[in-house]
Formats: sequence, C-alpha cells, structure tokens
Amino acid sequence: MRDCLMHPEHGYYSTRDPLGAAGDFTTAPEISQMFGELAGLALAQAWMDQGAPAPFALAELGPGRGTLMADMLRATAGVPGFHAAARLHLVEASPPLRQAQRQALGDREVTWRDRLEDVPALPLFLIANEFFDALPIRQMQRDGPGWRERCVGLRGGALTFGLGGRMGVAALEHRLADTRDGDIVEFSPEGQEIAAALGARIAREGGAALIVDYGDWRAQGDTFQALRDHAPADPLAEPGKADLTAHVDFEALARAAAPALHSRLTPQGVWLERLGITARAQALAAGLSGAALESHVAAHRRLTHPAEMGTLFKVMALYAQGAAPPPGLDP
Repeated sequence: MRDCLMHPEHGYYSTRDPLGAAGDFTTAPEISQMFGELAGLALAQAWMDQGAPAPFALAELGPGRGTLMADMLRATAGVPGFHAAARLHLVEASPPLRQAQRQALGDREVTWRDRLEDVPALPLFLIANEFFDALPIRQMQRDGPGWRERCVGLRGGALTFGLGGRMGVAALEHRLADTRDGDIVEFSPEGQEIAAALGARIAREGGAALIVDYGDWRAQGDTFQALRDHAPADPLAEPGKADLTAHVDFEALARAAAPALHSRLTPQGVWLERLGITARAQALAAGLSGAALESHVAAHRRLTHPAEMGTLFKVMALYAQGAAPPPGLDP
C-alpha cells in the first residue's frame, strides 16, 4: 500500500491530484462547504473551551486540495483571537497536492510538514478527514490459537494474495475472544503510531483532534479496496493507478492514543446535525435556485443521510484530560 500510494516516481498520490470529477473519488469537503465550516467552528469552540491558548498549532493530516482548511479558516474568521493565535501546519507528502493546497489557501502563511512529529510542540487543534483509511494495513486470518498473514505475491507473472505461516500477533491478543477460524482482522501499525503520537502530544500540550473516516469501533473482515474513476477496481491489477484504502478501526486508534481521552464514536450525519448543518443548509439555500439549489440539497443529503455518507463515516475526537470533547461529540 505504501509503495502503490507514495512511491516518489510511481505512487498514486505522488503523481496526481486524485480528487473531484476528473479524479477517482470525492471527499466531504469537496461535496459542500458546510462540512469544513462546521468542523472549523467545532475546533474553534474546543480551543475556547480550553482557555484559548496562544499560540497554538492548527493542523490537518492529509489535507487533500486544501478545501477543508480553506472552509475552516473562512468560517472561523470571526472567532476573536483564533486566527491571530493559530500557526497553520499541513502534513502532506504529495507534491501535486501541496501545490493545490497553496492555491486554495492563497496568501495565508502555511508551513508544510512531512510528518506529524515535525509540527512544533504547541497546543494542537487538528483534523484528519479520510486520512487514516489510506495508511498501510496488515491483514490477519484466524487459524486456531494464532494468525496467518495475508500477503501479496507473484503467480504466473501477476500479483496475487496468499497466506503466510501461523504466528502469534501481540497486537491482536484481545481479538482471540471475538473471532473464529477463517475470520480476517485488519490493523494499521502506522495508524496506531500516529494515533499514539497525537494522544501523547494532546495529553502533554493540550488540544483536540477530530478524526473523520469510514470504519467502525472494531474492525473485522476484508475491507481492503481500490477505487478508480469513482468505481471499485482490482487492487492488484495496476499498482499506482488506483486509490487503495481500508476501513478504520477506531478502537485501535483510541487504545493507542491513551493517555489522551477519546469521545464516543459518532456517525458523521449525527455529528453534523448536532452542529447545525440543517440550519446552515437552509440559510445557504435561500440564495439558490434551479440546478444550484438541487445540487445543494443533494450535497446536504449525501453528507448526512444514513443511506449515503451519514452512517458509513464516523467521527471521533481525541482531547486532553480535564477538557470537554469538541461540540457534537459525547465523552
């Protein structure tokens, strides 16, 4: 997954802008400005609830085209002291996407970082939307008291899946209680490392992180998938030509992020409704008509309806001991 997505010459993200109608997939910020506006105001409220520390790091992991951060900054422009105290950091490895982010954010002062660890040690208010799903995973298939790893190999000149020998996996000891022979469990060592770094930073410096992605509290089953031209594709067919993702195991992230606290996992639609997306949608609709209004109504539905992104996508916050979770989320 890492080579297919991030190889400097052949990697999917290293060689293209994958978003939008001309790309392979569309994310919530690209669907409607309302997503970024509400997320930005939620983080700004969390900042105020923690005493409005100044300066602080306002950061995003995997910022896409910069649309989400641009919407967040526009929505929070009226929050007293927020922009003056914010130091903007975008954690992005893709050169084409960095260029798109620069265009989206205009003349705002931005620092790009290759890793979360490079963000200065300040109170951290961060968002990660559809970031963890693209991190490399390992797949383990239950075999008696142990596991066999699902690997990629060559057969007849073509890539194919196969199974390694039985082994113990310390990170999955707790999953022996809820799995049977043949069950597949996925986990992302890199995702857990980043969650651990986030949790340690927030516990030490203060702040909050919003994690928005598709997945559930506990992973089970084969969710590894490829997307090309907005349609499912064979993940092994053309390495570097399709987006590769897997569902996020939010429980694993929460466990790794201790001693930071985590909110209750909440469906994206519920979270957005709690933040007032319907009222915002109605206000925006007042100035629209015809095709623009139809598109706006469809965007609201796509973000919130259980049959669309509303239930598949979940939201979880990490936050400091003694603080409240960001708005829209329960402890």
